[in-house]
Amino acid sequence: MRIAIVDYGIGNLHSIRKGLERAGAETEIVSEMANLSSAECIVFPGVGAFGEAMDRLEPVRETIIERLDSGIPAMGICLGMQILFDSSDESSRPGLGFVRGKVKKLIADRIPQMGWNDAVFDEGDPIFNGIRSGTQFYFANSYACYPEDPEYSISMTEYGRNKFSSSLRKNNTFGFQFHPEKSADAGLSILDNFVKIAREIRNDSDSRS
Repeated sequence: MRIAIVDYGIGNLHSIRKGLERAGAETEIVSEMANLSSAECIVFPGVGAFGEAMDRLEPVRETIIERLDSGIPAMGICLGMQILFDSSDESSRPGLGFVRGKVKKLIADRIPQMGWNDAVFDEGDPIFNGIRSGTQFYFANSYACYPEDPEYSISMTEYGRNKFSSSLRKNNTFGFQFHPEKSADAGLSILDNFVKIAREIRNDSDSRS
């Protein structure tokens, strides 16, 4: 399984690349956005700012949405989850719009949220195999996601006066507001589960072609 890690042109991609490779995946850093049209699996990492990321992705917006709609496995982390939405308080630039909803600024005494917080989820989703609901993950965010369709939320987290979707799933696309690659054993389990799910999707697609 070769995973394309999207390079928005800012930030360090080493941690997520190392975590995915530890889970057994081959990775490539994609800085030429047009190359995403042939990617068999895409990860949108959690580095950068919403507007700057969308500046890079805007020319291939429709291509990305077509790929995600086609069912290829994908994962968005922190900012990478947020850009899946229609819009964000952080920028006037629209997001990808793959998930209908908005990214809103946190309301809390301390912003950004920096550190460990729990995620409450339905343990039936295979992305959480081996992880118990209420496990703590590492967050570093000033904004949070609110999908219009609550069924897309697969975990919820509370911080300050906010209760928000800390992970989501639409088709074969997952989003995590926390950083699995910085969340010790539980986070590495999520990466392991994602790579396993991605392989199963690819193998199923190969068997039907």
